[in-house]
Amino acid sequence: MQIKTPAEIAEASLAAGIAKTDKTLHDKPRLMVQAIMAGAFIAFGGTLSLIIGYGFPGLCSENPAIQRLLSGCMFPIGLILVVVLGAELFTGNNALLVPAFMRRRASAGTVLANWGLVYLGNFIGAILFTWLLVYSVELLDSYPYNRAIQNIAHAKTSMPWMTVFLKGIGANWCVCLAVWLALSGKTLLEKCIGCWLPVMAFVALGYEHSIANMFYIPAAMLCGADISAGHAIWVNLIPATLGNIVGGALLVGCVHSYAHLRSSSGN
Repeated sequence: MQIKTPAEIAEASLAAGIAKTDKTLHDKPRLMVQAIMAGAFIAFGGTLSLIIGYGFPGLCSENPAIQRLLSGCMFPIGLILVVVLGAELFTGNNALLVPAFMRRRASAGTVLANWGLVYLGNFIGAILFTWLLVYSVELLDSYPYNRAIQNIAHAKTSMPWMTVFLKGIGANWCVCLAVWLALSGKTLLEKCIGCWLPVMAFVALGYEHSIANMFYIPAAMLCGADISAGHAIWVNLIPATLGNIVGGALLVGCVHSYAHLRSSSGN
């Protein structure tokens, strides 16, 4: 397999960021549709991760790493669908718009507008999927899933604010590295492998992904978890989102653009 070099990946990320900038400025309806798609795809990955990862309670009680491994192996389908089918994901865009910003092909206002619109679209997509294809069809009504989703949500909303923030950095560092690896490949298999490895790692390690949490926490609330929306937003979504921005924009977008884009462009 002949994959792109780091410099070529940086150039591909620059081109992707310029395209996203143009869409933000001139085609917001299409941007929103693709953002809603991405939110649904991530919620789909979260659902599969929950069903498979927590479907062997007896085995996993004695071997907790098996649950983490199974959940990690299932979740990446969400990012694979986003990357291959051209959806717009907030966490991926945290990194992808940075090369264009650093090369002055996107303004700070446009970057923030893209992030805001895509974040909103991701939330709509995740909530719609959770309501229509999880809650309404009673996927989580039976044991062990009802208990598992509530335990997950309570854990996510019980951590210290700074812990969630740091776990958010770790999650989107992994997700954006996955996007960078996917940019290196040309075939479906190469892109799938690129997406799968880092995302599997972040799920297994228990990091915090803001868009995934738009599925996990609302699903738990629908299943009876005693968590208020305001509490969930303050103690989880806000720090996870800020951490995701740092992990994606700084640790991937900035670092890899600085390391490879300048030399690849001859500047």
